[in-house]
Amino acid sequence: MSLPSALEELVEALRCLPGVGPKSAQRMAYHLLQRDQKGARRLAAALEHAVAVLRHCSRCNAFSEDEVCERCASPRRDASLLCVVEMPADLNMMEQTHAFQGLYYVLMGHLSPLDGIGPKELHLERLLARAGDGTVKEVILATNFTNEGEATAHYLGEMLRARNLKVSRIARGLPVGGEIEHTDAGTIAQALIERRPL
Repeated sequence: MSLPSALEELVEALRCLPGVGPKSAQRMAYHLLQRDQKGARRLAAALEHAVAVLRHCSRCNAFSEDEVCERCASPRRDASLLCVVEMPADLNMMEQTHAFQGLYYVLMGHLSPLDGIGPKELHLERLLARAGDGTVKEVILATNFTNEGEATAHYLGEMLRARNLKVSRIARGLPVGGEIEHTDAGTIAQALIERRPL
């Protein structure tokens, strides 16, 4: 016996979320319909509203309701520093540190040839235009330390240095509060390589 078409459509729609397979999508659908119809209506309205009003900031490429987001429009930010991150969630984490007062550019992904994501799909020409605007003095690459993130940082570094821009990469090492005995060998090795004088 098959599911009612409306329920089947809901399950399929939920499967578009990352990490959500058929069973998880079915559990979510049943929960929303049986236990939280108010939450389901709120979720539907919030999604519809977000899709209708959000766009990409013309300067940093993060989501915004305006042409230029509040962060990019702020005169308090150091426009000479541009930090490149993969996703808006990475930008949010960087902001939580309160350690960076420059501006950002969000790639909305990383290079991944196996997934068909190359420079064209990331619209890197927009990053080049942003970094080469005459105001930016240093581009800080803060992509993830995954194979794809490293490849993206390398590609961007070469591309930006060819345009005579100063390029740096965030450091790797032991986490704050981390203990050496509970840290993997690769992280310890990287911490040794990137050590700094006291």
